[in-house]
Amino acid sequence: MTREILVLGAGMIGTCTALELSLRGHAVTLVDRRPPGQETSYGNAGVIQREAVEPYAFPRDARSLLSAALGLGLDVHYHPRALLAALPQLWRYWRHSAPARHQAIARDYAALIAHATTEHARYIALADAGHLVRRDGLRLVFRTPRALDQAVRDAERVQRQHGVRFVAMDAGALAAAEPDFRTRLAGAVHWLPSWGVDDPGGLVERYAQAFLQRGGRFVQADATAARPTANGWVLETDQGRLEGAQAVVALGPWSDRFVRGLGYRLPLFVKRGYHRHYLGGASVTMPTLDAERGYVLAPQRRGLRLTTGAEIAAIDAPLTPRQLTGAEAQARGLLDLGQAVEREPWVGSRPCSADMKPIIGAAPRHPGLWFNFAHGHQGFTLGPASARLLADLMAGEPTFIDATPFSARRFGG
Repeated sequence: MTREILVLGAGMIGTCTALELSLRGHAVTLVDRRPPGQETSYGNAGVIQREAVEPYAFPRDARSLLSAALGLGLDVHYHPRALLAALPQLWRYWRHSAPARHQAIARDYAALIAHATTEHARYIALADAGHLVRRDGLRLVFRTPRALDQAVRDAERVQRQHGVRFVAMDAGALAAAEPDFRTRLAGAVHWLPSWGVDDPGGLVERYAQAFLQRGGRFVQADATAARPTANGWVLETDQGRLEGAQAVVALGPWSDRFVRGLGYRLPLFVKRGYHRHYLGGASVTMPTLDAERGYVLAPQRRGLRLTTGAEIAAIDAPLTPRQLTGAEAQARGLLDLGQAVEREPWVGSRPCSADMKPIIGAAPRHPGLWFNFAHGHQGFTLGPASARLLADLMAGEPTFIDATPFSARRFGG
């Protein structure tokens, strides 16, 4: 594998893939229509979630399903047409969320998440990006004792099964840790090994700079225009023709459209999410999930970032920031939020698979084509670990974890 490799997509996943391949001595061109880290990877809570050993399951209790269907909570919002289009994949998602299936999926998922912070640490050192990273954890706050008790029991199970450390906080401990809270909450679960990032897009940019410093090339062009040839892959750009013996699809939420053009029918769908920054008010000491309200507050360079839950909508659909409006109202009851920085909120899409696991490995019917997408809520977390796994596969070397659970072949064809 000595000829040029094209990596299509410059989010966290694509940028890490390009960096990993360049570190292993390959000639790599990274391609995206926007600079690295400016699409989906820009808009997230900025948490490297080492604690996220169990992927988000589809709600299965009647109360949660009814709440989502009627739009009573902030966790989920949907556009009816997009919901209808996604129903086949959402049905599969619901089936995979059955307890026994979800437990098996979580075992595979946890094997990859276990390397999230160690692999990021390697890249952070290479990119001299330590100033962007806060290693003080992720806090989940709860308003009611009942919800807190259940969360502590779940955390104890995760710690016992996966070794992920946490601290349970009562109301007094949480009030002391977050003195700007206006409301006295029931308590919190503080996950210790997760890391916060002050500028998510900026961290991707630092990784991209490390890639360029090691001889990699970035070309700003429409990566979805790449096409197969008899000798590999070709992409016509304003800067000339790009050719690669191999190509990696790391297009995030645009991956489905691209691979469909090649004849693949994978169970993929997107969830949109919103964020907005606020200045001039209070803040939190670390990324904080208001678990019973479904939003995150994260201290970042541009201000206190407020992020929302999932919206089932087309990638290019008009903004409907109902969740953000509701989350802002809830957050203002919790602390002095300050003034919004952006006139309109940011919106982006998360690329999801029906079985909650990313797709990493060889394309079943196109030699020289590789997949690295469908990371759902955890693309930012899993970028370096996924890149390492794919690079092992591309080199034909033993993989550092079992790669079989992430192969596209699990869906047939």
